[in-house]
Amino acid sequence: MSGDVQGVDDTSGGARSGARGGGAAKGGRGAQLAHTGLRPGWTTGACATAATTAAYTALLTGDFPDPVTITLPKGQTPAFALAAEELATDPGGSHAMAGIVKDAGDDPDVTHGALVRATVRLLPAGSGVVFRAGPGVGTVTLPGLPLPVGEAAVNPVPRQLMREHVAEVAARHGGSGDVEITVSVDHGEEIARSTWNPRLGILGGLSILGTTGVVVPYSCSAWIDSIRRGVDVARAAGRTHVAGCTGSTSERTVLSEYALPEDALLDMGDFAGAVLKYIRRHPVDRLTVCGGFAKLSKLAAGHLDLHSARSQVDKGFLAGLARTGGADEALAARIAEANTGLAALQLCGAAGVPLGDLVAAAARDAALSVLRGAPVAVDVICIDRAGTVVGRSTVA
Repeated sequence: MSGDVQGVDDTSGGARSGARGGGAAKGGRGAQLAHTGLRPGWTTGACATAATTAAYTALLTGDFPDPVTITLPKGQTPAFALAAEELATDPGGSHAMAGIVKDAGDDPDVTHGALVRATVRLLPAGSGVVFRAGPGVGTVTLPGLPLPVGEAAVNPVPRQLMREHVAEVAARHGGSGDVEITVSVDHGEEIARSTWNPRLGILGGLSILGTTGVVVPYSCSAWIDSIRRGVDVARAAGRTHVAGCTGSTSERTVLSEYALPEDALLDMGDFAGAVLKYIRRHPVDRLTVCGGFAKLSKLAAGHLDLHSARSQVDKGFLAGLARTGGADEALAARIAEANTGLAALQLCGAAGVPLGDLVAAAARDAALSVLRGAPVAVDVICIDRAGTVVGRSTVA
C-alpha cells in the first residue's frame, strides 16, 4: 500500500516548508541481493533516523541537509532525499520537521511509499531523548512487547539509532542532544489495519521497525533455492554440523555456542520446512535450528512456514505445553490469553515453568518428524530479541 506524498502547509511564525517528490535512498540502493536477485530497501526505522538527523540539523543550523546520510548498524551509509521539510517557531518553541518516503526495494512491504516524518523540538539540558507517537504511529497498550505499555511504538533498535545520530549532530553543531522526537507516518493508521498491530495491542498506527535498517526482499523461490545451495556448499566443504538460523541475531548466538564456520550457517529465514526437507534428501550428521522463541513455537506446533502472514503463535498450544511443565490451570488460562509469545514466556518464567525448553524440545520433535528417519541429529535453541538463550533442547 502506498502513502501519498503530501506537502507541508505554510504556518505562522516564520515557517519554511516544502514538499518534493522522490525520497529514494542512494548508497547501495541499486544493488541486488545475491540470494534473491532483488533490490533491497530501507526500514521505517532507517527512514525515521534520517528524518530525525535532517530535522535536528536544521534546528541547530537553519538548513536541512538534502540528501541526508546516516550510518546503519552494519555500516551501510545510505543517503535519503527529503520529501518534506518545515522549520518554524511557535508558542511551544522552535521545531523542525523532515519527511522521507520509504523505499522498500523489491519487497511487497505494506509501508512502501509511506511518508515517514520526524519532528524535533529542543528540551531542557539533562532531558535526554524523548520519543512521541505522532499521527500514524501506534502506541503500546498491552504487555509482552519490547516496549512498556504507553510508549510510542518505536522499537528499541531504531530508538538507539536515532539517539546515536542525535548525539553526532549535537557534537557537530554545538547542541545538547536533549530533544523530543515525534515520529509520524502519513496514513499510518489506515496502513496499520493491514498489519498485526491491532491484534498485538499497538493502537493508532504503525510500528517503527528495523534491526539492520535494510529491508530484505521476500522471494520465496529464490530464498528456498539459496537454502538448498547453502546445504550443498556445506556438504561439499565436508561440514558435518550445520545451523538453520532465522536471522542475524540467531546466527550470532549459534556462532557463540558452536563456533561454526560461515559456510555451515544456513539463512533459513521463515522457511524451516525448506531446510528440513532438503536435508532429509541430503543429510548431514547434525542440524541445529536457532531462532526467536515465538517463531520456533510455530515450528513446535507443526508449522513449516514461520512467516507471520502464514502462521501465528498458538497460545493455546503454549498453554498445553506449559501444563506438561507443571503449570496449573490458572496459569495455563493466563498463557492462553497472553498478548504475545514473549508474554507467555514471561508468565512461565515468573512461575518457574521452563516453557522455553519445552518449546525447543517440541520444535526438535517436529523437525525430526519432517526428517522421517534421515540420519540427522537435531537440537533447537530458542532466543529472545537480544539473543539471550531462553530455551534449548537436547540433541536427538
